[in-house]
Amino acid sequence: MTQVPPALADRLDGLLFFPVTAFGADGGAVDLDAYRAHVRAGVEAGAGAVFACCGTGEYHALTPEEFSDCLTVAVEEGARGGLPVLAGAGYGTALAVRYAQLAAAAGVDGLLAMPPYLVQAEQAGLIRHYETVTAATDLPVIVYQRDNVVFTPASVVELARNPQVIGLKDGLGDLDLMQRIVSAVRTAGQDRDFLYFNGLPTAELTGLAYRGIGITLYSSAVFAFAPEIALAFHRSLVAGDDAVCERLLDGFYRPFVELRNRGRGYAVSLVKAGVRMRGLDVGEVRPPLTEPAPEHVKELAALIERGMALVDG
Repeated sequence: MTQVPPALADRLDGLLFFPVTAFGADGGAVDLDAYRAHVRAGVEAGAGAVFACCGTGEYHALTPEEFSDCLTVAVEEGARGGLPVLAGAGYGTALAVRYAQLAAAAGVDGLLAMPPYLVQAEQAGLIRHYETVTAATDLPVIVYQRDNVVFTPASVVELARNPQVIGLKDGLGDLDLMQRIVSAVRTAGQDRDFLYFNGLPTAELTGLAYRGIGITLYSSAVFAFAPEIALAFHRSLVAGDDAVCERLLDGFYRPFVELRNRGRGYAVSLVKAGVRMRGLDVGEVRPPLTEPAPEHVKELAALIERGMALVDG
């Protein structure tokens, strides 16, 4: 197996940008011009890395051809800003391998290995799945724990022995488990540049809690539509300015999460509505997701205005 240099692990810093995927007005073809504008805006706003065609990017709704086209654009725009670009790779093992290979051909710097589709598997089966996906390319891989993928600490230690597996993204939110995983990997001597990510929806809400166990990297959906708010929170979190964090949590993030929880799929569709609200027409979400209710979009507009005022204050 090819030894992966630590370059990507060293470059994954700052706020991690998960762009939405732009579709035409009828929800049909991907709008690559709008997508390019969206990715470029995030790069120029100060993102630390671009994670293209992942959950917020409606990975589930893209054809292989659309996936490749979007990644080509993301790689071009990421290169303009000197940022690493990572891509999602999921579904069953065979398709995850295929998407990993398409991502490698597009020139991405790494993969976010999504949970396998639908199945509830034993730990040995999960490890075999991720080892197979990892072996399909020479790319560094971050494994995503969420939904039907919940690892034991011993399983993460085994995955971390693979030099291509550079980190674990946690979308589960069990801090007890995460602390035990961090401790087990460290005790086993496998913590060489091994990265941990807070991957919960609206990760800022739990940023202070994750920071308490040493996890400061996180994906920010808010950055996609309100980079000013997201960057202000990130700067304060890293600097230990908890007063600013708490002001933004109380005035923006908690109300945003409460709004997000009022509709299924709002973790994506509400973000996309926010991007449109800020002036870029990225189209609507594709089925089976649905658009937010009009009254919820109005609430989002008010929340963005409040968040901007908090940043200015």
